[in-house]
Amino acid sequence: MAKKSMEPAVIKGESIDREKGRRRQTLAEAMTGHPDPGHRWERPLQAPGRMQVDFEERVDFRRLHDYRLARTRKALAGSGLGAVLVFDQNNIRYISSTVIGEWARDKLIRYCLLTGNGDPYVWDFGSAARHHRLYCPWLPTNHWRAGNPGMRGAIHPRVGLFEDAATEIKAILDEEGVGTMPLGVDIVEPGFLFALQKLGIEVRDCQQMMLDAREIKSHDEITLLNIAAAMGDGVYQDIYEQLKPGVRENEIVAMATKRLYEMGSDCVEAINAIAGERCSPHPHNFTDRMIRPGDQAYFDIIQSYMGYKTCYYRTFTVGSATEAQHEAYRKAREWMDGAIDLLRPGITTERVAQAFPEAREIGFESEMAAFGLNFCHGLGLGLHERPLISRLNSFKDPYELKAGMVFAVETFCPAKDGVSAARIEEEVVLTPTGAKVITLFPAQELPIANKY
Repeated sequence: MAKKSMEPAVIKGESIDREKGRRRQTLAEAMTGHPDPGHRWERPLQAPGRMQVDFEERVDFRRLHDYRLARTRKALAGSGLGAVLVFDQNNIRYISSTVIGEWARDKLIRYCLLTGNGDPYVWDFGSAARHHRLYCPWLPTNHWRAGNPGMRGAIHPRVGLFEDAATEIKAILDEEGVGTMPLGVDIVEPGFLFALQKLGIEVRDCQQMMLDAREIKSHDEITLLNIAAAMGDGVYQDIYEQLKPGVRENEIVAMATKRLYEMGSDCVEAINAIAGERCSPHPHNFTDRMIRPGDQAYFDIIQSYMGYKTCYYRTFTVGSATEAQHEAYRKAREWMDGAIDLLRPGITTERVAQAFPEAREIGFESEMAAFGLNFCHGLGLGLHERPLISRLNSFKDPYELKAGMVFAVETFCPAKDGVSAARIEEEVVLTPTGAKVITLFPAQELPIANKY
C-alpha cells in the first residue's frame, strides 16, 4: 500500500477564477475528510525570517487560509448547525483571514457568517469592508459588507440596526438553504440575539465547535507560533540586561513593548512585570515599583505575530539570590518538567493535571483560588484555547491529546520568605513523539541578572 504523502496539497494557478477574484474550488471546499495540516515532523520546527522571499518556502498564507476554513467546515458539518455567526475576533480571523485594528476587539461591530453550503460573509466597520474587496481576493466581492449593529449601545437600539442586521442574515440563511436549521453564535449582544430569535432563528452556542476546529495547528500555524516565540526569546535577553536596581517595572514594560513592535509584533496585548514583595500572591499586572538588589522578578510576554500569540514567563533575581528563592525556582521547574514529560499524543489531560501541585501546596484554599498558576492552556489566535489542563477542570472532563496541539505550560511556586516567588512558562508543540519546547531563553536554573 502506497504511503500517503505528508506534503501539503498544492493549489494550481488555473484553479483561480480571476473574474470573481477567488479560487473556483478552494482547498477547503475540496476537503471532504480530514484537512491536511501538512506537518513535517521529520524536520526541525521552522522559525524563518519575517519577510517573504522567493528562494525559500516560509509561511504560505493562502494555504493557511484554506486549512483554517477547511477545519471550520469540518467542525460545522458535524455540529448539527446550519451556519455559524461569530463575533469573537479570533474566530472571525480564523474563518475569513481578515483583521482590523486591535481597537475593534471589544466593540462587537465586526461579524462573520459561514453556512454549510457557502463561502464566509464578513460585515466590517465602514471603509474596512471596501478595503477587503480590494485586497482580499479569496472571497467574492459581495461577501465583504459594511455593518454596524450599534457600537455596544452607543447607537441606541431604537434606530433598528439589530433588526436590519438580523433580517440580512436571515435572507442569506434562506438563500443558502439553511434557514430552518439552528444558527451557532459565539458571543453576542442581547439585542442582536433577540432580533435573530424574533425572526424564528434557533440560536445555539458555537464556541465549542470553533475551539474544536482551532485545536490542531497546521505547519504554517506552528511556524507563526515559533516566530512569535523567537521574538520573546530576544526580548528576554533585553530584559536580562536591563534588569538592575533603580529600573522600574513600567520601564521594563515600555522597553519590551517597543522591541516587540520593532521586531514585527502586530499586537502587544500585555507585559506582566512583577518584582520584590509584589511577587506573592501573583497580581497579573505591572506598576512603577523600582527594582531593588536581591529582588525576585518575573515577567510575562503576551503578544502576537500575524495573530498568533505568545504566553511566555521567565523569572530572574537581581544581583544575587537567596536559598529560599532558589528553592522556589527548583520546585517550579520540577513541576514544569514533570508536566512536559507527560505530554504526548494519546495521553489524557487528567494525567497531566496530576503533575501540578494541589492548591494548598502553594498556599491557596481551593483550586479555583489557585487557578492559572499551575496549568496548561492551548495557544493559537487565542491566548487560551484547547487543551486547557488544570486541577480545576481536567479530572471532571478529561480528553485525549493529539499531535499538532500547541500550548503553554505554566508553573508558580511561592518562596518560604513570604514575598518572593518563581514563575516559569514554556510553550510546546505536541509532536508524534512528545512535546517540543519552542521558548528558548534559558530557564533550567534561576537566572541572576547583573550578578554581583
